[in-house]
Amino acid sequence: MNWNGGPGFDKRSAGSMTSNRVRVLSDHLSPSSSSPMASSEKDAALAAVPSDGPTIFDKIIKKEIPATVVYEDDKALAFRDINPQAPTHILIIPKVKDGLTGLSKAEERHVEILGYLLYVAKLVAKQEGLDDGFRTVINDGPDGCQSVYHLHIHLLGGRQMNWPPG
Repeated sequence: MNWNGGPGFDKRSAGSMTSNRVRVLSDHLSPSSSSPMASSEKDAALAAVPSDGPTIFDKIIKKEIPATVVYEDDKALAFRDINPQAPTHILIIPKVKDGLTGLSKAEERHVEILGYLLYVAKLVAKQEGLDDGFRTVINDGPDGCQSVYHLHIHLLGGRQMNWPPG
């Protein structure tokens, strides 16, 4: 599928794929007991289109979409995941994306915010009482199961984690 409108671009297929992407992302954001989470996470990641455009996280930062915020300062925001994969599942995001749509897009100018986000993960883990341990995860790209192209750290805890994780 050619998404740029050039040779081979089929508007009917593009419209169908766009509506399918919207449906999959909508399903991803609205928990449903009818489908297993692993499958919907994978489907959402495969349907997501990498972009530097606004994301659902930008709307959460602007308070246009409600979220259960557990930490906020001028650089970072941490809130509970709406589809938790552990008793504690919190997303930690930078308030300014600055091209950091995923870890693979990191540049030297992002070193400070990347370190800061990990420090915030430690603060939130302590605040949440995860004294026996926790896991941090950064999904990157379709094969990494990234469904929102705004760098985010998953903080998971409150249960024994398994290995290997994937």
